[in-house]
Amino acid sequence: MKSNSFEKYYGITTFGESHGKVIGVVIEDVKPGIKFPLEKIQSALDKRRPGVGTFSSTRKEKDELQVLSGIFEGKTTGMPICLLIYNKDSHSQDYEHLKDLFRPGHADFSYFKKFKIYDHRGGGRASGRETISRVVASGLVENILEDINIKIYPVKIGKFEVTEIDNSFQNELSWHDKTNYENLIEYLNNIKNEGNSIGGIVEVKIKNIPTGLGDPVFEKLDANLAKATLSIGAVKGIEFGYGFELAALKGNEANDAMDKDGFFTNYHGGILGGISTGNDLIFRFVVKPTSSINITQKTVTKDNKEVEFKSHGRHDTCIIPRIIPVAMAMIKLVLADALSYQKLIAGKKLQLTDYREAINKIDEDILIAIGRRQKISKLVGKFKRENKLQIENKDREEELLAKLKQKGKLWNIDKSLVVDIWNIIISESKKRQ
Repeated sequence: MKSNSFEKYYGITTFGESHGKVIGVVIEDVKPGIKFPLEKIQSALDKRRPGVGTFSSTRKEKDELQVLSGIFEGKTTGMPICLLIYNKDSHSQDYEHLKDLFRPGHADFSYFKKFKIYDHRGGGRASGRETISRVVASGLVENILEDINIKIYPVKIGKFEVTEIDNSFQNELSWHDKTNYENLIEYLNNIKNEGNSIGGIVEVKIKNIPTGLGDPVFEKLDANLAKATLSIGAVKGIEFGYGFELAALKGNEANDAMDKDGFFTNYHGGILGGISTGNDLIFRFVVKPTSSINITQKTVTKDNKEVEFKSHGRHDTCIIPRIIPVAMAMIKLVLADALSYQKLIAGKKLQLTDYREAINKIDEDILIAIGRRQKISKLVGKFKRENKLQIENKDREEELLAKLKQKGKLWNIDKSLVVDIWNIIISESKKRQ
């Protein structure tokens, strides 16, 4: 399973750990001739990086983007693009006291139980530093998004809620309510002095989104946005439109009535049946408090011994300001993917590169499926040998081939091609059994 890849029509694979040498991303399926937006990407990285803002981690990283491949004379070549950020201020020694214990709220315990090993130096791939790759990759989809406008801002931090939004009011927290901002800063300073942390709720509002994005039933737009957003480490919940408030409404109250000019309300948040309606797309997600805090807590060691420990590293009092550019990145990637697919099915005039992108992704999916089949075939062979079962089953093979021929007919695939593919698959399977 390619769990470190995020791909459909625009593919990325990310790599690197918090205290490794580099964080990086390989990006494929980018059209040639696009001006590489280095300054925009670097600007987004600067907003995400540690050491910026009063309530951010004091880790000092410049996060300067390094281009290894796929860019020539400032433009994309159509080849795979590899981009790196070097880790230069990791201070791994600060984490030595955590080597044999599981930090509360972190992924140490679950990583160890799954992989039997984990990187105690900042969490490895579970660290928020991993999100650099997402921000970098999203910088290359601006040409696909066109006029879509995405706004992201917190509506709740700890006990403080936004009462009125003034987008002209700018600050390090992206907090758009000037009426309680000073009180919020005082509140956060008190939490910081305690060595503690706080979470909140972030709202996303997307304007100028076209109708028709998203596909039933497993590629719904809200489902893909939810998965992308929840893949961000500190995010623990999400709701669209009126979300959980819909539970208190009756059907005639919750339904968005309409006339020839459109919808009267937007309780659905711009998505119905997993497909965008053209209304503003609105959703909110919950960010938990930063898990690393300078307060003594109880936990257990790898040997299941109860101990007390206190974090001594450099941590964020509130992670929300640094999560905003990451959420922006994931939203852009999802929308770019949906727009690319919609272009294929909408009958719009396509370029040769559009057709090639679609074919390349299908070819890759075929290879992935064959690879998975080979692994399972190997396990089947092992199971049969251990249980002294017959390796070949001609009757079953003929039955499966007959079914494939029928399915091939539905897709207008020549019967001889189905037989050729089947013979190759069976031949490869028997080699592994």
